[in-house]
Amino acid sequence: MAGQAGRLTRIALVVAALGCCAATGASSPVQTLAGRYSSHFQNGLVDGSTYWSDDVVEIVPVSANAAYVRAELQFYNGHSCSIAGVAKAQGDALVYRPAQTPDPDDHCVLSVRRKGASLQLDDGDNSCKSYCGERGSLSDQTLPLKSKRAITYMPRLKGSSTFRDALTEWRTGKPAHP
Repeated sequence: MAGQAGRLTRIALVVAALGCCAATGASSPVQTLAGRYSSHFQNGLVDGSTYWSDDVVEIVPVSANAAYVRAELQFYNGHSCSIAGVAKAQGDALVYRPAQTPDPDDHCVLSVRRKGASLQLDDGDNSCKSYCGERGSLSDQTLPLKSKRAITYMPRLKGSSTFRDALTEWRTGKPAHP
């Protein structure tokens, strides 16, 4: 009888915890942010000419508390930022800390979260500058949430060296290519 009472107590605690999270709307950013975000915009060069650019962020769950994040952002005069890795869920954000950065003086910490009607990427005080060209930055960059789409090319994405390298870094804690 005592075993059954203990089991019922555990079940009641699990149900209460699930009811709590459902009632407050609490959910993991791994699932809520998963998808492809993009922005198509007119960019420019210093000579005054213009061209079209695309910013793209992909978020793919790899576990209950982690997601692959890849960002390709375009900036004035052809500069860009490019970063990819497995970010861990922390509160309402996905946070990526590379095992090693191109610049040993960088201590890159990139957070990805919902901010109002936008998906926000933020590295605080430009801590991930080594992933960007001269005019690029991962500080407070946003893409519209309404641009979110399902990733329809998942086999190609998961077959890419960028995805495989990110998973290797996540599993080992070391860069795939030191």
